[in-house]
Formats: sequence, structure tokens, C-alpha cells
Amino acid sequence: MSRDAFSHCVLEWWREYGRKDLPWQHEPTAYRVWVSEIMLQQTQVATVIPYFERFMARFPSLPELAAAPLDDVLQHWSGLGYYARARNLHKAAHAVAEEHAGELPQDLEALCALPGIGRSTAGAILSLACGQVQPILDGNVKRVLCRYHGVEGWAGSTDVLRRLWTLAESHTPEGDAGPYTQAMMDLGATLCTRARPACERCPLAEGCVALRDGRQRELPAPRPRRALPERETWFLLLLDGEGRVLLERRPPTGIWGGLWSLPEAATREEADAWLRVEAGEDAVWESMEPLAHTFSHFRLNIRPLRAVCQSPPADGVKEQARVWYKPGLSPPGGIAAPVAQLVESLPEASDRPQPFS
Repeated sequence: MSRDAFSHCVLEWWREYGRKDLPWQHEPTAYRVWVSEIMLQQTQVATVIPYFERFMARFPSLPELAAAPLDDVLQHWSGLGYYARARNLHKAAHAVAEEHAGELPQDLEALCALPGIGRSTAGAILSLACGQVQPILDGNVKRVLCRYHGVEGWAGSTDVLRRLWTLAESHTPEGDAGPYTQAMMDLGATLCTRARPACERCPLAEGCVALRDGRQRELPAPRPRRALPERETWFLLLLDGEGRVLLERRPPTGIWGGLWSLPEAATREEADAWLRVEAGEDAVWESMEPLAHTFSHFRLNIRPLRAVCQSPPADGVKEQARVWYKPGLSPPGGIAAPVAQLVESLPEASDRPQPFS
């Protein structure tokens, strides 16, 4: 199928069946498209919509995002996961405010120079918001192209990725670049899905290699399997006499960077020593139900311990930001999902977070 025939089929299908009422499609400014594209990385549309709407209500413009504290940004991201996305969004907003007068640049190279923006995200911003002829290659588009052209191999490998970019460029039309970009994303998200694709309704069915050869389940090839390494940590839930729990801010980089979390220990012995220092010799741990959290590159086995100290310790670790937080109230900033799960399982207690000293 020629370039024009391919894009024509996709666009005709989209005009009748595509999604046209997503929140970021209303007033599709470069800023709104950028935020939506970052949120949609490895996250489903249905999950993103309420987060996007809350985020836009709080940060309606790029200058307002740049001026906001990182804690505020992370709080509005809590639950979406992959928190490096939020930190990079905030960093990029600062860079745009300082280097581009608060407006996202309309140049592919300049966009790709910003934290967290790769070629596909930049292409989506420029095509959807600015009407530029720019290819994209998100997960949905990769799947459509791999199946249609019968592309072998894992789509994340260098050679396969290079071929997919060539194909994406060859199919992107000179006109209607924005609608075509949205159409390809919609096609992968609603018809050419990972499991049970609706090939009977696909506008590209006639020329699709995967359909012709019955290989929809094989293409695109999955990432080569490897066993996830496992790590163990002890989460320490220390409550004061009013039922507030001690939280600490994590370092700005690494897992859950910049989020508020529970103190951690590598071993039970380390946890016991920590409790003696923080709550005195008479404090005793109570074991809670263990839980696990899977990251992209390892599985974290969490062993939570709970203890009560009737009055806050007289002195704390001065170099660490700490608060006493009442479960159920607005947190002091972003909190990772397993931490929030444990904290919200605690009994109800007192008022707003107070500084730990």
C-alpha cells in the first residue's frame, strides 16, 4: 500500500470512529499536549484522564507549573507512578521559562533537548498542537507498524527501532499530520490492541502481514524475558500519641525520588536499632501484612513494622525533611502507592502534618 493510500485509510477510519473528545484534545496547546503525552507514557488513557484534569486545574499554564514547588507537582502525580516523569516535567518547565520565555519551542531538536522529551513525544507535540509533519513512534504506533509490515524482532532493539522510524516517516502524510498522528494512536489503542485485536474492523486489514499469516499474537515480538531481581526492605511506621505517622522526604533522585515516604531499614536488626533511637527502649514493633511492589527492573518485597511513641522524639535527623502526618488528610507532597496504601490502613487520628524536630 502506498504512503497516500495508507494514510488515507487510517484518516478515513479515524474521522468516523476515532477519539475526538479527550480532555487534551480541547484547546490542544503545546503545553496541554505535552503534559498529556508525558502522562500517557506507560499509562492507560482511562487512568490518565482524571489526573490530567486535576493537573490542568492546578497548573493551567507552563509558567504556573514552573513556579510551583516540586512537592505540589508530585502530589498531583501521586498514583500515576514512574515519578521521574513528573520531576522531568517540572525541570523542563523551568528550562522553558528560563530559555524560551515560557513557551515550548516549536523545533524538534530544541524540544528533544528538554528533560523527559524524546523524539516521539516531541513529534506528537509538534504534530498535534502545531500541525507540523512529524512522525511519532509510541507503543501503539509500533504495534500497528510491526503487524502491518511483519517486522520481526523486539521493537526496542536498535535495528528494529531504526526500521520502524523509517516506516513511520514514510507513512506520515504531508497534510493532516495532526489528525493522522491521533488516528495512528487511536488505531493501536482501540483496534490493533495487544490482546485480541479487532482485525475485522481494521482499515489496514487488507495489507496487514500479521493478519495474512495469522501472527497477530506473535507480532510485535515481546521484550526478551529475564527474571526480575528481588529486593527486600523494611518500612517503618512510627506513630505518635495522636496517631500521626512519621514521613521522610526521599532523595531527589532514584526510586520515588523527591516523594514523601516511610523510613526504611535493610534488616530487622537495623529496624530495631532505629526504633530504640527514635522512640526509646520500651517501644516495640508490631508486624504488619507484607506487600510487594513491582518496578520495571526489580520486585520490591516490603515488610512493614508499626510502633507507637507517646510523644515525638526530642531530636531528629536534622538533614532529613520529616513531618508527622495524619492519615486521611492532604499529604505534604507526593506519596508512592505502596506507602499511601500502608499509611491509609492506619487508625484515624489527629490534625494536619507538623514539622518533625
